[in-house]
Amino acid sequence: YIKKLGAEAVGVLPYSLSPVHTDELFVASTKRQVAEAGIDTMMLKDSGGLLTVDRIRTLVPAVKAALGAIPLEIHSHCMTGQAPLVYHEAARLGADVVHTSIAPLANGLAQPDTQTMLRNLEEMGFETSLDRRLIDEISQHFAAVAAAFDKPVGVPLPYDAFHYDHQVPGGMATNFLFMLEQVGMRDKHAEVLRECARVRKELGYPMLITPYAQLVGTQAVLNVVHGERYRSVPDEVKKYALGYYGKPLAPVDPDVLDRIVENGSHKIAVQPTPPEPALPALRRKYPNASDDERLLRFMFSGSYVDDMLAAGPMPTELSLRSPLEQLIAQISERPKIRHVRIETAGTRLEVRKASS
Repeated sequence: YIKKLGAEAVGVLPYSLSPVHTDELFVASTKRQVAEAGIDTMMLKDSGGLLTVDRIRTLVPAVKAALGAIPLEIHSHCMTGQAPLVYHEAARLGADVVHTSIAPLANGLAQPDTQTMLRNLEEMGFETSLDRRLIDEISQHFAAVAAAFDKPVGVPLPYDAFHYDHQVPGGMATNFLFMLEQVGMRDKHAEVLRECARVRKELGYPMLITPYAQLVGTQAVLNVVHGERYRSVPDEVKKYALGYYGKPLAPVDPDVLDRIVENGSHKIAVQPTPPEPALPALRRKYPNASDDERLLRFMFSGSYVDDMLAAGPMPTELSLRSPLEQLIAQISERPKIRHVRIETAGTRLEVRKASS
């Protein structure tokens, strides 16, 4: 279906680090996607920034051999400071594409920056066809946006060995801080990260990507906040442990499974039953809607979809003028406004229009 629309089918190998996430596992997934999905390209996606140069030296050749002529793309993040080095080694080993971001949106928790990566790859003997002038223009635009709205810019992060223990992606770690602040337990942040590693192992090493990252993370927070492990169990964690979402790569710890079954909702059957097909009922309920709209209504209850459709497209124009410049421009465009005076602590602004 994708190819009929003129698009490319991209296979994905979500990278994770555990005793069960071996090179053989990734090769088996590669072969399955090539055979069953007819992919045009394969992306090794390292959302957690966990890849190392040593691992890429075994993984890229193995996956490339399974792909044959199909291109291999590498996508990583800079949480440990290793992603640029991983990209250099992946390119040397035959990777066809590396994913970057244009500074100042790069580095930090994002991908390596395009400008530096270009220079380094060219120094290594690779040729590129990217337009540096356009890249610099885009970079300057976002630098101006950051300055105008007082936003941070991405900077390289130092090596963080602790990250390889908990493996929590950057955005998720930030969410933990917010959740803990709500209950006055900000000082428990490191403990929650360590608990994530423990919960992940007990649940059979799920990858810390959506939705599994949220399952592991929420359970870890609850364990720390309550002071008793698995005293409170979200429905989704119980369903995962019982196999509602598929068989975990490794068995769930038996003692933990007993606690999950006992403390989780008793409305959830221990033996999963196949779900009923949802599309026929949605087509009856929304006969005049497209399948895309039906899918949205299935995922979002209430008035969310109606509100979204009523709001229309988001504005695409962005002003880089400061708030003061925007205020003066608004005043000048309104002929009935002759005099404006604004006072704050230690500052006074007065604008008068000259008589015509």
